[in-house]
Amino acid sequence: MEGTTFVGVDVSSERLDVGLWPSERTFAEINDPEGIARLAGHLAELGPQIVVLESTGRLGVPLALELGERGLPYRIVNARQVREFARAMGKLAKTDRIDAVILARWAESAKLEPRALPDLARRELRALVMRRVQLIETLTAEQNRLRGETVPTVLKSLADSIAWLKRQIAALDEDLDRTIRKNPEFSALNEQVQSVPGVGPNTARMIAASLPELGRLNRQKIAALVGVAPLNRDSGKRQGKRFCWGGRAEVRSALYMAVLAAIRHNPIIRAHYTHLRAKGKAAKVALVACMRKLLTILNAMVRDQTRWRQPLTAAPVA
Repeated sequence: MEGTTFVGVDVSSERLDVGLWPSERTFAEINDPEGIARLAGHLAELGPQIVVLESTGRLGVPLALELGERGLPYRIVNARQVREFARAMGKLAKTDRIDAVILARWAESAKLEPRALPDLARRELRALVMRRVQLIETLTAEQNRLRGETVPTVLKSLADSIAWLKRQIAALDEDLDRTIRKNPEFSALNEQVQSVPGVGPNTARMIAASLPELGRLNRQKIAALVGVAPLNRDSGKRQGKRFCWGGRAEVRSALYMAVLAAIRHNPIIRAHYTHLRAKGKAAKVALVACMRKLLTILNAMVRDQTRWRQPLTAAPVA
């Protein structure tokens, strides 16, 4: 690894603070198209092992796309993991430039592998899917505000807002359907996963947009990627509860809604949930286990290019 450079980039709305490891050199660029192009060009000359960006919503997307277009290896990482690494190293001070160096140092320590740049079609699909999620969240908030409101002017404002949001969601649904129909890969996946009872169009869209690894990983890895794999918390004689952490929250939310339907309509998931509850498992634990079960079924189907087949019996799995 001698001579290898790891790069960390702390992204904010106005600046891109860059840290190099092991040299610990730092510099900054403006977070605009010109600054991103200059930074990507400079990093291309360095030939880094990997460029690591902290997850900051959509702020780091333009830089990630520029790095991907230039063929530079990059990875967007969870901020909590990096902060815990910094504390473990005794680095309690926090500035943008310190964070950038910590990111680069963590990239070396964690032996991070780069992620491939999603193709344009998947990026467009994901943008539409995530916009729909945002509108649904806003619609839910407006509907909650409507409850208990008595001022006529406010009631009218809320009603108008809710009607506009519903029209926007309906228009987005049409855009999503067109986007999926015109792409053979998305169309085939959409039909395949929706053949499973409980999986509807919203879950299918989210899987197509945000889980391209489906069918390419084993069941343990795909469960960990989504964040439904139970993790141990044991120490000495103490046996702690298992818990799930991390993963792709938007996929996990879609799976949760699918499982609520699958418990009623899917014999395999219903039997699994009933079995776990009969064993004394809490409802939340049983739901997460069913999410993992459903994900495993979808992963195997996509891997084998098969559709759902109604089982003759639905024996529970311990």
